[in-house]
Amino acid sequence: MKLPSMMYARTARLVAASRRQLPSLPRLGTAAALLLAAGCGEAPRTGTYDVIIRGGTVYDGSGDSPVIADVAISGDRIAGVGDYSAAEGLHEVDATGMAVAPGFINMLSWATESLITDPRSLSDIKQGVTLEVFGEGTSMGPISENTLAAIAERGGEPPAWTTLGGYLEHLEETGVTPNVASYIGATTVRVNHIGYEDRAPTRAELAQMQEEVREAMREGAMGVGSSLIYAPAFYAETDELIALVAAAAEFGGGYISHMRSEGNQLLEAVDELLEIARATGAPAEIYHLKAAGSDNWGKLDDVIARVEAARDEGLHITADMYTYTAGSTGLDASMPPWVHEGGHRAMVERLGDPEIRLRVAEEITTVSDEWENLLLAAGDPSRALLVGFRQDSLKYLTGMTLAEVAEMRGTAVPETVMDLVMDDDSRVGTVYFMMSEDNVRRQIALPWLSFGSDAGSMAPEDPFTRSMTHPRAYGNFARLLGRYVRDEGVIPLEEAVRKLTSLPAANLRIRERGMLAEGYYADLSVFDPAAVQDHATFQEPHQLSTGFLHVWVNGEQVLENGEHTGNFPGRVVRGPGWTGWNSP
Repeated sequence: MKLPSMMYARTARLVAASRRQLPSLPRLGTAAALLLAAGCGEAPRTGTYDVIIRGGTVYDGSGDSPVIADVAISGDRIAGVGDYSAAEGLHEVDATGMAVAPGFINMLSWATESLITDPRSLSDIKQGVTLEVFGEGTSMGPISENTLAAIAERGGEPPAWTTLGGYLEHLEETGVTPNVASYIGATTVRVNHIGYEDRAPTRAELAQMQEEVREAMREGAMGVGSSLIYAPAFYAETDELIALVAAAAEFGGGYISHMRSEGNQLLEAVDELLEIARATGAPAEIYHLKAAGSDNWGKLDDVIARVEAARDEGLHITADMYTYTAGSTGLDASMPPWVHEGGHRAMVERLGDPEIRLRVAEEITTVSDEWENLLLAAGDPSRALLVGFRQDSLKYLTGMTLAEVAEMRGTAVPETVMDLVMDDDSRVGTVYFMMSEDNVRRQIALPWLSFGSDAGSMAPEDPFTRSMTHPRAYGNFARLLGRYVRDEGVIPLEEAVRKLTSLPAANLRIRERGMLAEGYYADLSVFDPAAVQDHATFQEPHQLSTGFLHVWVNGEQVLENGEHTGNFPGRVVRGPGWTGWNSP
């Protein structure tokens, strides 16, 4: 049953008013509320607004059934959702037959540097993403002497900021399309005070690390993010992580983690995350939930059981994911953590030692529960796709599998791994095919799971096309809406929108974003549910998604009829500890 647009609008307005007057009443589903209040006689709204989006099917982010209504924008805020047939918009958009939704939140973004290179954020904006969240283990501040030394080692220039808050403000001041937010990286804090050594911090060092977290929280960080399969984060014990997260929890911050294992020790890694949440009281989220490696696919049942038992216990435990069966990181992740101690340069020097090479080669090919070997999780070197080289002389290998390169060079796979990392003087970007399609579908349906690309936000042009990338950089969100929602019906569209908007906003504890509601920031998108489609593939990843027509960020239109407008209204979105919340 479809109600006329004006009836929807009158009803929604009356229900909103009744909620304000009787806050103790339970929240009605949108469709039920509209039917309850239909015909009560409220007149259409009048006046002039900056933007009116007319006649779209509004998915407000709550997960309720959609309604046909108008959306009005004044300045950077949503003026209301309802009947604006008697009102005038300085700019008007006909959204008949289109979905109108809050802007999407990318819970795991690596657009930290790609936004500096290209502030348009095309690959994400063309999927409706209006907020990029950073901080998987490393963050763009605070900057220490150790950080500056690592940047210089790579031939980079010192950054124009020294703190995490300074980096985020730099993006806002120079101009970017999306909003930005960040966790402080536990790895960054460790490197700042311990470097790349495999040891525990001293009591004094740990106190300094905690204070660094507190300062980042005052600057607006969302909490602490870790990435525990990589050195030097791998060297951190649970007690160290508890101390850092406890400092963030003093300000209402959370913990989000690429856990210590997503494969052979997956359940133990979940237990560690839950231990940290219990010890600190902080909400905790699993980065890119997965069971990696075919031998571990069956562990997803136990992961879900552990998380839901913890939630029943009262812990706030959530997760995010990307919508693919392959992950992506460095080829150096195929080598044991001990060889990474001291940083990249020290690793490369070690790999020049014949005895060390023999030991590394053995460990690359030996199943172990001591560290996460992504090459073995993929199962075969033909399931490791090489996508990112630093040296021009090696770029011809882009798009080949590790097995193909080893055969071409006539070297064993472990030798090929070490040689490529040394020859390229980099981690060598690699896609590992490790996950089950059935598990992907099952995870999508979990009510406490949101989504993140785990990628930069790029454009199909230079300099991004100099290397391949994982297609999730261009298609993660469109793939959800097209393949898994429209084509396969894994979840309904209103639930998908909730999991892209209000759910991550609540998990982040951010204010007045993630919903289409009066007074909320005007981050929103208009898309065609029948046409939204990802096009990026593993062999041809630099292809933009289609189906998103219009996107606004803070009330400014950044995508119009599928084209970037040249506006850069993105702002810093700050966490609960930001001192500015209490400023006059």
